[in-house]
Amino acid sequence: MSIKKQAVNPQDDLGFGTQAVSQRVINRDGSINVNRRGLPLFSTIDNYNTLITMSWKKFWLIVIGSYLSTNLIFACFYLILGVENLNGADGNSPVTHFFDAFFFSAQTISTVGYGHISPKGFATNLVAALESMMGLLVFALATGLLYGRFSRPSAKMAYSDVMLVAPYLNDSRGLMVRVANRRRNMLVDLSAEIIFSYNEMVNGKPVRRFYNLNLERRQVSIMTLSWTLVHPLDESSPLYQMTHEDLANGQANFAVLIKAFDDTFSQTVHSRTSYQYNEVVWDAKFAPAFYTEPDGRVTLDLTKISNHQMIQLP
Repeated sequence: MSIKKQAVNPQDDLGFGTQAVSQRVINRDGSINVNRRGLPLFSTIDNYNTLITMSWKKFWLIVIGSYLSTNLIFACFYLILGVENLNGADGNSPVTHFFDAFFFSAQTISTVGYGHISPKGFATNLVAALESMMGLLVFALATGLLYGRFSRPSAKMAYSDVMLVAPYLNDSRGLMVRVANRRRNMLVDLSAEIIFSYNEMVNGKPVRRFYNLNLERRQVSIMTLSWTLVHPLDESSPLYQMTHEDLANGQANFAVLIKAFDDTFSQTVHSRTSYQYNEVVWDAKFAPAFYTEPDGRVTLDLTKISNHQMIQLP
């Protein structure tokens, strides 16, 4: 049974147009799966966006690496000018001279004041003055980036590892994916959509089709536990009587887009992910991800968000 054809809505296009693709449209982490070339090597706007959105591990590696590299460069300058121009640098070997210059640079760039080492001579004082000025600017920039990373509103959603073709209502089936909020904050006025795309042969040429799937419920007022997005596989669905072979042949992809209002930041936040055809499990249903404690409180276990069990579909 082939995928049911429907009228294509151009508004459902995720930016790929009719170009046939076999890759993910959106990565599992929500990033767009497109490589960009032709961008300038140094772009203020792009570099700021990269530093704000990169992982914390990469951010701290860049900060620490830049700090060490800068002090290393200035330490070389002080050594070139002569260690005798650093009062108190009483090392008696090249290694101790280097560390005296390095730690003098660290004291200068952070403007913490000098210990037993201080500059002597016009050239050394000039380099120290330039370094301290640069330190003020760089630390102000680093502080702004750190604040921007903490204050940037974002949604942290937990998505099930797979989509399920599960029982729906009495004798029907539905395509389902389960989501939950990974933070303790409150998300209100949530809306969701699932965009289904696949490659179709038109006049001997592969064309990418996009369909916005109808959901049982597109909006919820507040997310307290988990939310299972359900697309009924009825006669109005483009996936009616679909098979795994149909989705595999069409390199099918499902993009899940969620928008919500973050009550903490009082701003709208977005989250997204995608599933490939090989991440759709037939004949299964989700297992409960929450339970009631002995004291009557309800607990949501995010580690069980993907738990499912195999069953026999009608």
